[in-house]
Amino acid sequence: MTMHPTTRFSRTVEYYVRYRPAYPAALLDFFRSELQLKPDAIVADIGSGTGLLTELFLRNGNRVWGVEPNPEMRAAGAYLLRDYPHFTSLDGSAEATTLPDQSVDFVAAGTAFHWFDPAAARREWRRILRAGGQALLIWNYRHHERSAFMQAYEAFLLEYATDYRQVKESYPGESLFDDFFGAGQWQKALFENVQIFDFEGIKGRYLSCSYALPEDNARFPAAMDALHRIFERYQTGGCVEHWYHTVMYWGRPGPAVDY
Repeated sequence: MTMHPTTRFSRTVEYYVRYRPAYPAALLDFFRSELQLKPDAIVADIGSGTGLLTELFLRNGNRVWGVEPNPEMRAAGAYLLRDYPHFTSLDGSAEATTLPDQSVDFVAAGTAFHWFDPAAARREWRRILRAGGQALLIWNYRHHERSAFMQAYEAFLLEYATDYRQVKESYPGESLFDDFFGAGQWQKALFENVQIFDFEGIKGRYLSCSYALPEDNARFPAAMDALHRIFERYQTGGCVEHWYHTVMYWGRPGPAVDY
């Protein structure tokens, strides 16, 4: 399945809003204690989508520019965050944010950086960051080995998806962070995160993915049968636990390198 990164989530927005995981509260605590995030800091959330990461900063009192190229995702984020006066939604991209020079203290990307052009994003983020500003690259990675259910769900995705293998391969290895930040110039933190789902929830979580089979796909009924069998095998009290590692890499984007 070939689809441009800025459009591939258009059909999944409804499910994305309802079933994608929030970021753990411990992450905001870490921002405050370790990164000295103050309420007066200005943040650019790049690939802000429906606002899952944006809302952490807004809850801290920060002004946040949500930069999102997909119109459906951008509209959902603007609606869901409409009660936060310090949020502004922008039609832009990681490589062309539309923000002024040296205008933000932090640039953040939540489960989005793997869709960016790293060299172009690095140049753009260096332009918009103030002196001393940092970039925060965050992912909710499924914790495939956390339980028998998570192992079975991973096998299900490998069988019933459009391009899941390619998406998995697009996630950056840590050598990329040496290029993006500079060798030895970045740090890493790890948090645990979990969602509790009934069957409709785990189905919705699957459908929130850009690689999920569309509901009009000929293999979709077989996929739902397989997912239901997995759910019934591993559910306890009508629910399963869907586990994540929330991983953050941070530092200041470094000078130009050859990727």
